[in-house]
Amino acid sequence: MKKLLIFFILTFSIAACTDDFEEDLIDPRSPVEVPATGLFSNAQRNLVDQMTTPSVNSGIFRLLAQQWASTDYPRESQYDIVTRNIPQNFWNELYTDVLMDLREARTIVTADETFPDPAEKANQIAMIEIMEVYTWSVLVNTFGDIPYNEALNPENVQPTYDDAAEIYADLFTRLDAALNSLNESAGSGDFAAADLIYGGDIESWIMFGNSLKLRMGMTLADVDETTARRVVAEAADNVFTSLADNADFQYTETTPNVNPIWTNLVQSGRNDFVPANTLVDVMNELDDPRRSEYFTLFSNGEYVGGTYGTGNPYSNFSHVNPAITAPDFEAVLLSYDEVEFYLAEAAARGFDVSGTAGEHYTNAIRASMEYWGVPEAEINAYLSQPEVAWTGGGNWRQQIGVQKWIALYNRGFEAWTEYRRLDYPQLEAPAVAEFDVVPVRYPYPAAERTLNTANVPAGDEATNRIFWDVQ
Repeated sequence: MKKLLIFFILTFSIAACTDDFEEDLIDPRSPVEVPATGLFSNAQRNLVDQMTTPSVNSGIFRLLAQQWASTDYPRESQYDIVTRNIPQNFWNELYTDVLMDLREARTIVTADETFPDPAEKANQIAMIEIMEVYTWSVLVNTFGDIPYNEALNPENVQPTYDDAAEIYADLFTRLDAALNSLNESAGSGDFAAADLIYGGDIESWIMFGNSLKLRMGMTLADVDETTARRVVAEAADNVFTSLADNADFQYTETTPNVNPIWTNLVQSGRNDFVPANTLVDVMNELDDPRRSEYFTLFSNGEYVGGTYGTGNPYSNFSHVNPAITAPDFEAVLLSYDEVEFYLAEAAARGFDVSGTAGEHYTNAIRASMEYWGVPEAEINAYLSQPEVAWTGGGNWRQQIGVQKWIALYNRGFEAWTEYRRLDYPQLEAPAVAEFDVVPVRYPYPAAERTLNTANVPAGDEATNRIFWDVQ
């Protein structure tokens, strides 16, 4: 409720009228100056929208993770990524509507000399920086090498591309600096109303930043174990400890502040997707109690998924649960259950974290089920199944990979990333597809290959792995 009130207050304040006649003549849609608060809020909203949208023009991650299947238009589930210029749309949104807004917000805050407390100013800059690091990590995890050091400069339309591993190294440095500058004894000033995720609560931002650091550290585990061990050990004691810590974004029931899933599937009157058989079949085999929260029952009283990679008549299969397609269904950027899966993996690899791999694995599944409202008795029954109970040993990739993929339902980007990283579940490309394997990256946008040809790296294929994907 606090976030809803913040959102409405911010929206009202931006739209408020003025008694000054000259100011009334200014077009509010084209303001001469934009406050840092508005830029920060806008960047958060645009980032969340891009990570949440099921639009086939940019956000096909639920299809790549094989959690959803297409109905009338299966081309994207057959890995046609370029016809709709999907990489271009995703690239543009994150660079121009997220990173540019965050950079400008930081510039404004840095230049502002009116702060009563320097620590408050430092907190605002750190919050911006953590959001930037999150966004840069998404771009690297999507494309690999990208413009970084020369990016976001309107005067340089042909920026060079930086090595993805070197970008990650710099992101760790930036993230550490931001975390070290956060001060719980100081507030966040007017960012408390602008922050649509945590309402300016600095303790929450410290946990969010460390949980992001944990995620990024584990992403490197197969390619740079030394760095992974270090950053995971540094972050592990300050990460999320409950579902209440989730980095979530609360949409509203009324436009324009609605969940893009609702916009694309309900408001538009489209029935473009059904749950994919790849996910539904696995959950059926495990008698997973989250099925009733994820999907609707088919007319035969069973959960039936559409065949992935083909067209599927909408009326012949289970559907996405209407709760998920509601306009005010929340979006999640990083979650407690996700953190527990990372800690389970870290423990299984022998990293320096407290608790055992089995404890964290069980905590992760339990947290996922609690998030979806599964009763305690059903959670315990699920965890007691031999196919689910932690066995450890050399089987940890499969156990964590499959259960994490199930838990990350409706979070297609994270599900796709963890599939690429852990190689479980072992997804296969459909019989009719552009490639004979599941794509492991987005190719670069057409505009980059046309206008920045000299700098676009070689090997720009959807099947070429990003540097951390070495298994």
